[in-house]
Amino acid sequence: MAYVTLNRPEVLNALDLRTHEELGQVWDDIEEDDQVRVAVLTGAGDRAFSVGQDLRERAQLNQEGAEPTTFGSRGQPGWPRLTERFDFSKPVIARVNGYALGGGFELALACDIIIASEQAAFALPEVQLGLVPGAGGAFRLARQVPLKMAMGYLLTGRRINASQALRLGLVNQVVPPGQLDECVAEWTDDLLRSAPLAIRAIKEAVLRSLDLTLENAFTASYEWEVRRMYSQDAVEGPRAFVEKRQPIWRGR
Repeated sequence: MAYVTLNRPEVLNALDLRTHEELGQVWDDIEEDDQVRVAVLTGAGDRAFSVGQDLRERAQLNQEGAEPTTFGSRGQPGWPRLTERFDFSKPVIARVNGYALGGGFELALACDIIIASEQAAFALPEVQLGLVPGAGGAFRLARQVPLKMAMGYLLTGRRINASQALRLGLVNQVVPPGQLDECVAEWTDDLLRSAPLAIRAIKEAVLRSLDLTLENAFTASYEWEVRRMYSQDAVEGPRAFVEKRQPIWRGR
């Protein structure tokens, strides 16, 4: 398991260009390392997951005449960022305590599972700054909650507290801050007990089929499903069940 920490607590884990560059290498390493089956993304300290783009850096870049930004991060450090790694095959859990704002919320939305503390607060406040949620927030929020709810939060920048996020289906579970790590561990344990190729096959099939008709989803080709179908694990699972023992997953 990989534990990835946004480690700038003095600025509430704001994301500067260096952080994006380092994160890009981290995601490359996780995807390529067969020993890593699950990743947990969190922020250092107890005040924020991440408050998004480092606006002090952005203001300085604007003053220096840097190109304006828009949707996507192509050509910028860390590309493709997690928000644009549409083929990232391993499950990622967002462990959210405190603020997840702007790009921080967009990072969480790009994760597969979100576990939040009761202190968590989510928002996409870019509209209040003359910006847009360019790391996919405008697109993912409208796909993950009813459209009118998404538009309300996107056009006003209003915050979503943890209980509201749970009701909207944006997070999987909300727990007291002192139970956050225990809850995340329960989820990671469940993921690690599951067959790694089956997890990757299911994740790929779900995400790739979102815009397909149901009929086309059944007939589409999924790379990780082909690997799972012909794997040793596909034989090991039923065999272990019959033999009344825990399966030994080989991931191949």
